[in-house]
Amino acid sequence: MQLLNTRRDSWPVGLLFSGASQTSAVEHSQACATLLAIDEINAAGGINGVPLVPSQLPIGPRPDDYRLAAEKLCDEMGVRVLFGTHMSNSRKAVLPIIESREALLFYPTLYEGFEFSQNCVYTGAAPNQNSVPLARHLLRHHGRRVFFIGNNYVFAHESNRIMRDLFEQAQGEVVGEVYLPFDAPAADWADVMTRIEALRPDMIYSTVVGRDTIRLHEAFAPTRSRAGGAVIASLATNEADLGQMSADLSEGFLAAAPWFATLQNPESLAFREGMQRRFGPDIPLTSGAEAAWFQVHLFARAAGAADPALDAVLGELAQVRFDAPEGEVRIDGSTHHTWLWPRIGRVNAANAFDVIDAVGAPVKPEPFMVEHSFGDDLISHD
Repeated sequence: MQLLNTRRDSWPVGLLFSGASQTSAVEHSQACATLLAIDEINAAGGINGVPLVPSQLPIGPRPDDYRLAAEKLCDEMGVRVLFGTHMSNSRKAVLPIIESREALLFYPTLYEGFEFSQNCVYTGAAPNQNSVPLARHLLRHHGRRVFFIGNNYVFAHESNRIMRDLFEQAQGEVVGEVYLPFDAPAADWADVMTRIEALRPDMIYSTVVGRDTIRLHEAFAPTRSRAGGAVIASLATNEADLGQMSADLSEGFLAAAPWFATLQNPESLAFREGMQRRFGPDIPLTSGAEAAWFQVHLFARAAGAADPALDAVLGELAQVRFDAPEGEVRIDGSTHHTWLWPRIGRVNAANAFDVIDAVGAPVKPEPFMVEHSFGDDLISHD
């Protein structure tokens, strides 16, 4: 029986977030949310009286840096429960370490789906919880012609493959597809905008992440396409990115996520207050941070009701319910993914998301897209 707690007087856990990566801004928000949840759990008595003790190592920008950190946390620091990674290439780099040590990783970020690990719990959105509702919204309200632009790595290619399939099911058209390396020069962005101006798509679907998100919006802002009503939409752009640009660059942008910082329900307000009280008023509040926070609470509830062993905690996780800022969440035992609340947000003149479309109940995760349907009215336009 593999124990997830290697000590008697404390429960060591590890954080895998980088301050040097392409997505460091949102990873910072996720690390803070993880620490907030740990503080809250310990203040309430820990797990059956045993406090969580977090460890966080400096991690560089490369996927291998996350792997080395996970290896050190597991092998030298006795950690068997880890929270984190953000980009898919870092998750994929870490998973072999997690699996070989019979540890457990909680991954709090949307991703491209089509993955299962017995040693990973996925609390970010699966494709049926963000790609499908975003494609539906775009096709209903913005047209049928889309241009894809992304960074050249696994999430962008796989997410675009899914989105292409969804658009083509509805007689939409992908008029262009471009991938740029991280931190591409300004000339490359200008070349992409020249293509967009020539093709005049109704919308741009972005799988650009992190710092390059700001470069994309800066390049797009002065174009005739934007002036003519074309919009950028994304699954990955969030409040941490908005915090690095002004509304003249972001207004009108569309995103799909289970949670936005502007939600006003009591759990959302309490989460926002807790983050700002602990880390200051300027802390980015993102959907990734919300998932990073609630996944620690899910783990603590499951571990408190089970033996401190991998299979026992996983079994109990499938029974736990938690009132998260987005709504009640729970883990699907067969896929290790999370029932979530899909929403569409549009950036307003105050550089914040207005929720313009939402479901009334949590949606079962379908990471392999086995069952998904737009419905007959997918391409009816307003």
